[in-house]
This record gives sequence, structure tokens and C-alpha cells, in this order.
Amino acid sequence: MSAFELAEEEEPQPKKRAPWGVIALVLLTGLALIRNGSGEFDVGPPQPASAAAADSRVPSTFAKAQPLPFSQPDRVRIPAIRVDAPVMPVGLDTDGWVGAPPPDDPNLAGWFTGAVSPGEKGTAVVVGHVDNMRGPAVFYGLGALKKGNRVDIARKDGKTAVFEIYGIEVFSKSDFPGDRVYGSKGTPELRVITCGGGFSKQHGYDGNVVVFARLVEVR
Repeated sequence: MSAFELAEEEEPQPKKRAPWGVIALVLLTGLALIRNGSGEFDVGPPQPASAAAADSRVPSTFAKAQPLPFSQPDRVRIPAIRVDAPVMPVGLDTDGWVGAPPPDDPNLAGWFTGAVSPGEKGTAVVVGHVDNMRGPAVFYGLGALKKGNRVDIARKDGKTAVFEIYGIEVFSKSDFPGDRVYGSKGTPELRVITCGGGFSKQHGYDGNVVVFARLVEVR
């Protein structure tokens, strides 16, 4: 964490971001946030319902908010599943995978620094563990979310970016649709990602639960 700590008086500007096509190709190898997750609970994490699949069309009644400038996220709150967690920056690990927060802390999320910050124009990415060796972690309940639920991202500039969910899906790591998940829609969007799908002791989780959301309000 020390490598990512910010001076209180000034936030560093993001480095030049990799093209989404490159990031998508990296992530097609399998975005496994819990490659060694236990998965051994009486009831596994909830999985998205088929009716919750994302619709790329934006309803005419959908509220819109103006994009925000860069600011590092500080906390993520998802009231519908009682998530209230600090956010730390994460990048790509030595294997070329999106890094995850330390698994020892179950209530910690990560913001992928290769993407925009939440609220900026483009697609921001927040990741977190579904479980660890002791039990459920920060995004264990992600698959239970419904369209219309909201995700609040408190930023270090004092603003809160409020995103409304318009889809929740689970994708196989072997056929992960990087362009669809990470590609910019030209507006401020958010993806919240954790592991999901089937689980085996040999391979861990075989998929990822992805929440699709759009910026609708700034507080």
C-alpha cells in the first residue's frame, strides 16, 4: 500500500493509460481475483439472474450526470448488499493480471489505475475478493444485485460519484468479453468485478461476476 499512498495536499495525475484493446487482450487470459479462494462454504456466493443481463441501450428516462475530473476513489458503498469499504489503487501484477487487494483484509476493494477514475468519462474498474480462506469477502454478495441498485464511490476530492446498475452478468474466464466489459461508451461508466461461476479446488472460480453501471448523480 505504501507505494500508492498519496500526499494529502495533492493527488498525482494518472499515467498515460494503455489502449483498451491492449487491456482487453491481457484480461482475456483470465481475470481471477481469487485464484486461490477457498470456495468451501455451505452456500456459495449468489450468481446473477439471467434477467439481469446488461442492455447496451440507454433508456430516454435514464438520468445523466456530467463527467468529473480525475480524482482517486476513497471508498465504495453498495447499500443493497451492505458494502462499505475503503479502496486502494491496483495495477497489473507480474503475470499480467489485474492485481487484487491483499486477501488478508476481506473488506478492501481495488481501483484499477490503468482505467479512468470513477466519474471521469470512460469506464472505471473496481475489483475485490469474493472470499478468502476465512469466509466471505467484500464482494461476496455482488451477484445478488439488481438493475436499479446504486453504487456510490466517494472520491478524494470530496465528491461522491453515484452509479446506477443496468446489468449484472457472469462471464467465463476462458471467454471473457474484454471489449464489451471494458470498452468506453463515451460516458462515465463503472464496472465492479469479482470471481464467480463454478468452483473447483484445482482451478478456483471459473468465471467473473461483472456489474455494469452508469453515472447518474454527483453529490
